Amino acid sequence: MITAPAKTLADVASAGIIIRRARREDVPRIAALIMLGAATQTMTQDEIAVEATHPDYFAAFAEIEASPHNALFVAEADGAVVGTFQVTLIPGLVARGRMRAKFESVHVAPESRGLGIGRIMIAHAIAFAREQGAGMAELSSNKSRLDAHRFYVNLGFAQSHEGFKIEL
Repeated sequence: MITAPAKTLADVASAGIIIRRARREDVPRIAALIMLGAATQTMTQDEIAVEATHPDYFAAFAEIEASPHNALFVAEADGAVVGTFQVTLIPGLVARGRMRAKFESVHVAPESRGLGIGRIMIAHAIAFAREQGAGMAELSSNKSRLDAHRFYVNLGFAQSHEGFKIEL
């Protein structure tokens, strides 16, 4: 949980930063932010710009947009998209059916880091998850992203589990 949790989405409003649902025209910027934030990013700016327009990103966006269990957001500053995150709601049987929220692809533009945008995004994600009925939120972060780990711990997240994944 965040140190001073937002209770509702209305509590998240902050001067100069707008959090809104992503739109189709945001897809290339969102894809670029994700690539720029990758733990092993090796692409040039030009390569990222080309890759970010790949049709697969638009197809994935259409699936996310159509899903009642997913919401993709962007953070805007002065009309420019400077951050992104996705919230996935996961129903389950644990804790008498408590729904959980999974925060994915939390990224802030490199030139906008350290300005509090990530904190605003996470506050919004938590408030959104609460309003959707989630009783717990979780996220994962690449082991090499130590600054991100400190950021999440400072927000009150506990490093309670070890994550595993496998490519399918």
